[in-house]
Amino acid sequence: MGGAPDGKRSLRLWLRLLTCTTTIEQTISQRLRDEFGSTLPRFDMLSALDRAGEAGLTMGEAAGMLMVSNGNVTGLAARLKADGLIEAMAGTDRRVQRLRLTPPGQSRFTAMARAHERWLEALFADLTAAEADDLTRLLERAKRSLHATTHEELNG
Repeated sequence: MGGAPDGKRSLRLWLRLLTCTTTIEQTISQRLRDEFGSTLPRFDMLSALDRAGEAGLTMGEAAGMLMVSNGNVTGLAARLKADGLIEAMAGTDRRVQRLRLTPPGQSRFTAMARAHERWLEALFADLTAAEADDLTRLLERAKRSLHATTHEELNG
């Protein structure tokens, strides 16, 4: 264990992470609205369904992947269905609804994903490949530390 940083260092680190996350999220959200008339939650839902492929996802699985409530996913799914981007799959259990992308939904998501990738590349353009790799590695280490700490607090 590397030892916890001092309080002011921890605060500065948290503020830098928050500022970067907020700036990226606001930029991506604005561009999704401007170029696709969409929102970040809609993009995230389409992305989750794209990763799931033909098998699709249940509402609960989608909620878990997106880290939101089932109610949020239900409302989001209803709007995406109304727009013809996703469809419910016939299943053996009527109580469990599986969702998947429609062909127009797949096309729309592919266009959005390409733009999303370009936007992220532009946002991180000032980092060298080595710096981006270092930052990713350090953030992964921070994530493990956070997980371990919060897990201990929950079970301790």
